[in-house]
Amino acid sequence: MSGGLDRIREAVAEYLSGQGVPAAAAWPAEERLRREGAVAAVTLRACQAGPAGFQSYLGERYNGETERWEELYGRKVTLTFGLDLYALPQAGEAVLQRALDALAQACAGAGPEGLTFQAFSSGETVYDGKERRLRKPAQAVCTAYLYAVAESGGTFLDFEIRGERRQ
Repeated sequence: MSGGLDRIREAVAEYLSGQGVPAAAAWPAEERLRREGAVAAVTLRACQAGPAGFQSYLGERYNGETERWEELYGRKVTLTFGLDLYALPQAGEAVLQRALDALAQACAGAGPEGLTFQAFSSGETVYDGKERRLRKPAQAVCTAYLYAVAESGGTFLDFEIRGERRQ
């Protein structure tokens, strides 16, 4: 996943949608009025970064395209995503429960590229008066490595997110 944290919510929403869980990182008001079933609203609730190597140095890799060695610097990050489920009150709690089952299954898998799901939790269904919807709070905790590639002269090229794939 290239670009650091700027597209991470969208990547998680795309992954969940691909797993059969309707999800949106940005949920325009017009779509809220038309949506019949449940949808997961993806937010980034927390991001904690810690060292992943001495002075954030992770090592070197050879770039076959440039035929040069590149140094890797980075941090291990723990990301907490809000995956709150919303549905119209007339749809009933059963719609939210089916969506929660699918969401839990999706969060038990390998996750989007670069992210590894570590934990998943959900809470009780409540009526959200502001949104005029039923809401079932849920969240997932993921780990990844946020790293930068530097040329041998020390110039950083790009920030990326990488993780360990779990099958």
